Formats: sequence, C-alpha cells, structure tokens
Amino acid sequence: MTAGQSTAETKKNHNQNHKKEAVALSSILAGTALTGTKFVVGILTGSIGIMSEAAHSLLDLGAAGLTFYAVRFGGQPADEKHHYGHGKIESVSALIETGLLFLTSGWIIYEASHRLMTKNIEVEATWYAFAVVIFSILVDISRSRALTKVAQETKSQALEADALHFSSDIWSSTVVLVGLILVLFGVQGADALAAIGVSIFVAVAGWRLGKRTIDVLVDTAPQGITEVVAAIVKTTKGVVAVENIRVRPLGPNVFVDVAIQISRTLSLPKVEEIKTSIKERIIEKVPEADIGIRTSSVQLDNETIVESIQALAGKSNLTLHNIVVDNLDEKKYISFDLELEDFLTLRKSHEIATELEKAIKEEFGSDVEINSHIEPQKKEAILSSNVTAEEMAKVMTLITETDQQIKIISNLHNVLVRKIGERFFISLHCLAPAELSIEEVHNAVSRFEYLIKNKMPEIKRVVIHVEPKD
Repeated sequence: MTAGQSTAETKKNHNQNHKKEAVALSSILAGTALTGTKFVVGILTGSIGIMSEAAHSLLDLGAAGLTFYAVRFGGQPADEKHHYGHGKIESVSALIETGLLFLTSGWIIYEASHRLMTKNIEVEATWYAFAVVIFSILVDISRSRALTKVAQETKSQALEADALHFSSDIWSSTVVLVGLILVLFGVQGADALAAIGVSIFVAVAGWRLGKRTIDVLVDTAPQGITEVVAAIVKTTKGVVAVENIRVRPLGPNVFVDVAIQISRTLSLPKVEEIKTSIKERIIEKVPEADIGIRTSSVQLDNETIVESIQALAGKSNLTLHNIVVDNLDEKKYISFDLELEDFLTLRKSHEIATELEKAIKEEFGSDVEINSHIEPQKKEAILSSNVTAEEMAKVMTLITETDQQIKIISNLHNVLVRKIGERFFISLHCLAPAELSIEEVHNAVSRFEYLIKNKMPEIKRVVIHVEPKD
C-alpha cells in the first residue's frame, strides 16, 4: 500500500466514524425529546398506555446512549490493560439496561392490571395524546431509516442493531394509538390493555437483548461461525489437522483463535503463506473477524529421510546441503555439509554438529552412522575483483578443453570469472539434452567441475547453470 492510499484510508475511516457518531447523537437528542413529551402527556391524560410508551422511549434513549458510547469508545484498539479491546463496555451497560427494562415492564403490567380490576380508569383521549403518539411514530421511522442508511455505509453492527430496535417502537406506538382510539369511542380498559400489550412487547425485546448480552459476556460462540471457520481451515492446502477453534464475540468484532498442525518440513515463509491464506478466506466470510493462528509442526507418514534431516536442522536454524543417505549391510549411513558462521571456533562448531547428530540418531536409531562436514557460511557480501586478460584467456582455454571431454553438455556461454583473494570463482551456462534425468546432468556437471579444478587448483568454485537444449 502506498503512502497516499494509507492517508486516504485513514481519512475514510475518520469520515465513517464521524457519520456514526453524528447519527447516534441525533438519535439521543430525538429520544430525549420524545421521552420527556410522553411522560408529560401521560401524566396529564392519565394514560397508562402513553406512560408505558414513555418508559419504552426511556429504554430507547438508554440504547441510543449505549450505541453512541459504543461507536465512539468501543472500537478503540487493545491496550496494556484491555488485550481484547473495549467491546464489552457496551455489553455490561446493556445488561444493566435490560434489568431496568424488566422492572419497568413489570410495574406497568401491575398498574394496568390494577386499573382493570378496580375499574379505576380515567383516561382522557385528548388531541395532544394522539399528537404525541403520532409524532413518536414519525420520529421513530425517521431515526430507523437514518440509522439503517449509515449502518449500511459504515458496516456498523451497533447502528444496525439500534435501527432494528427503533423500528420495533413503531409497532408498539401503533398499539397505544389503537388503544386511544378505542377509548375515544368509549371502550373501557382499552388503554390499560394497550399498556399491557406494549409492556409484553418490550419485555420480549428485553429478553432477546439480555440473552444476546449474556452470550457475549460468557463468550458464547456466535451460531454458525465455528463451522464456517472449520470448513475453511480444513480445506486450506498445507494444513494437516485442526487442533482447536475458539470463537468469542466482543462488541462489533468476533475473535477467532485457530490452532492447526502442519508438516515440520515446511519453511517459515510457507507457514506464513498458509496462515495468510486462512485469514483472507475467513475474512471473506466473516468480515468482522479478528483472527489469531497458532501452528504446531508434526511428522507426516510420507516424510522422506532427507526431509526429516532438514526438519531436525531447521529446529536449530541450521543450514544443510549435500545430504546423502545410503544403506549398506542393513545399516544406514548419513552424510551432509553443515554451514556455520565463519567466525565460530572449531570447538563451538563441533558442539553444534554433535547436537545435530544426536538429534538425528534419536530420530532414526543409535546404530546410524553419521558423517558431517562443516563449512564456513558467509553472511555478508565478499569483495571480489576482475581478472586480467591473461588470466581470463587461461581460464577460457581450460574451459574449452574440459568441455570437449564432457559430451553431455555443450554450447558454454555467459562465462563469468572473478577473483576473491588469489582464488578464482567461475560461473557459466550450458546446454544439455532435455530428456536426460537430473541425476545424469548433475553427474556430468560434477565431472566437469572436478576436471577443471584438477587442472587448475587455484579455482575455488565453479557454478554451472544447465538449460534444456531444445
């Protein structure tokens, strides 16, 4: 990603957060006005239905406040004290709000039932009673649409939930409106029955909200996500087995912790490639996922001996080449070249080689015969120099003579000769029949290198790149 793109992305996120906060704040202001108006009209008219709606609006106001707090603070990143972020702030507040909701609903049902049983029903179906309920419906429609629009633009689950919550208020307000109309036509108890209906509706909504909140607080895995993650991980190339999958919701995010088994012969870049593939595929299905992947290396049944030796060396960050394994008289012989830093002493190098040989014997048995050849490993670039015209001519003559002795390779080209100290380093390209096996070609190249070094001992190394003749 370029610097410009990073700045653009930051600006986009800032704009989205501003939109979310603005629409949440407007919802708080509207909720404050509605709650106060309903309580005043409910007291003036004696309508328990409008009082229940006022209590419901008070719940909405609390929900709007929680939403505003959530979009402003709940999305803050993890810190030293909150390793998983601040998403549960909303859940704790919502649980308290749910408890108050049940108490309010219980009081309204008790008061409405008492009025019905004592026939102490004095409700005035005034014009301002109708006005406040109709106004409430219109405001709830407006808020629901505004919240839904911004939720879709910013992909905010908090705003989406708030929009659904306010859209349910439209139906509860409609029930109260019907009750007032029946009171206007002389139907006794209609207002109280409407209040009970609203309270039951609110209690059911509170039960659902409380259940979701408790699920978050006790880390209940969201339904279906574990199965989706398991299917993705199991079908990812390179994964041997899935050890464990843990999913926990937290605010708008879902934390996914995956433990997998991989072949111990894989390189670190390959392991990172597998982990990246898993993360990308999970995010395609679960965009809100925050993913952590742990790997453990295991030995596969089809692992070759050479791969096993490389894996054992890789555990200690050692580099091997020229690994040869042969069997003679039912005994296994293993030899390899071990590359170590050139500044290490012979004592330390021998200790490292001995530890590796010990690990190999533990893997294949103590009767294995191991021979290791230690080579200095140069990690920094070495300063080389050009050869003289006479030296170049001497090397080219030698290469031409040697080429005539090796019939498999031909057309030597791209010859490069340089010196490091008093030793010659040669690299060249050549052609060989495309149908030959790698072993046949390698034997020919090795023979070429042996002959040229034998004729000119000052040559330190010869690197030959072979290309198919066709």
